[in-house]
Amino acid sequence: MTRFSASTEATAVITATRAEVWAVLSDPDAVAELTPFVSRITADGDHWRWQLAGLEVAGMNVSPAFTEAMTYDEPSRIEFRHDPPEGTTERSSVEGWYDLAEADGGTRLSTSLEITLDLPLPKLSGPVVRTTMKQVINQMGDRFSENLLRRLDAQEV
Repeated sequence: MTRFSASTEATAVITATRAEVWAVLSDPDAVAELTPFVSRITADGDHWRWQLAGLEVAGMNVSPAFTEAMTYDEPSRIEFRHDPPEGTTERSSVEGWYDLAEADGGTRLSTSLEITLDLPLPKLSGPVVRTTMKQVINQMGDRFSENLLRRLDAQEV
């Protein structure tokens, strides 16, 4: 197995209140519904188990699953870090955060995430795999943003 990672960050001001944005981002069912390639998120307290499906990486169809420990600082920040159950090995993970702040016209929402996958590919395939992962992350981010705005009946300012 070779470990591959890709990351992204984004910031936007949207015409929804911070409380409205918080309510969606802290709801695992809502996040699963809005996020492309996520088939489900199962919450167990402050741990969310993500199941993805239909990702095409370097000619391989992968369906990563990973467990995230969620940390909440309401109403301004949600952090997530990989925290698999004791005794288990997960070959994928995500680390990151959502930051929410009051802004003229609504809420400034900033996000950061890094996805890591262990794949049965040689290290030499790194550039192709990372490029593909980055494209998938960008597509997921764009579609999540569109879905979030639609769900909140909001616009980007």
